[in-house]
Amino acid sequence: MAIFAIGDLHMSTAVPKPMDKFGWINHVERILNDWKENVTEDDIVLIVGDTSWALKLEDAAQDLEILSEMPGQKMIIRGNHDYWWNGVKKMQKMFPKLYFVHNNHICIKEYIIYGTRGWICPNEKQFSDIDRKIYDREVKRLLYSINSSTEEEKEGKTSILMLHYPPTNEQGEASEFTEIIDRFSIHQVCYGHLHGRESHATGLQGMRNKTYYHLVSCDYLNFKIKKIIE
Repeated sequence: MAIFAIGDLHMSTAVPKPMDKFGWINHVERILNDWKENVTEDDIVLIVGDTSWALKLEDAAQDLEILSEMPGQKMIIRGNHDYWWNGVKKMQKMFPKLYFVHNNHICIKEYIIYGTRGWICPNEKQFSDIDRKIYDREVKRLLYSINSSTEEEKEGKTSILMLHYPPTNEQGEASEFTEIIDRFSIHQVCYGHLHGRESHATGLQGMRNKTYYHLVSCDYLNFKIKKIIE
């Protein structure tokens, strides 16, 4: 069983919204083709938000159905553009081949997977009082996700955290997200959200303390899925 990750698919099957102007030519087709070539049914695929441009769940349904039929066991968190997101129980019933991670966790064999959207961190260029409220809420949601698992469930498992936003600001400074990651000894963290060479350069990557960080925005990966664990 291998673990793959990717983010920011920005699919738009029902309500077309081409990304060509950003240089994302046929980006969804390229991602799905690479996915089919590299992922088996036994593998896990982490989708770290901004999955569909749709505003309503019924419009996102075609995108989610496409992902449902892709190889692997698919885990999805919410991104800042996923306005279609509409209650985990409802979505899980509609799309039983997908796992929606929100204030919960998923255990599969030797892995335990947590997730929340996250938000921009303090000391960003723009960080308002509204951002502070959302940031604080997302910190609590991260704790809800981690604390939803028992010590017995955690025992001997590799822990993986899915975020949409990077867990640090543009300067790479520590945040309450990284403090929690360190406190609970999370092994791997995947996140997306950052687009373009300048933004990619601000993302935390590699080993920091005891955690390995992966930036998996699809444009950073050249529209190929990334294997994070063999």
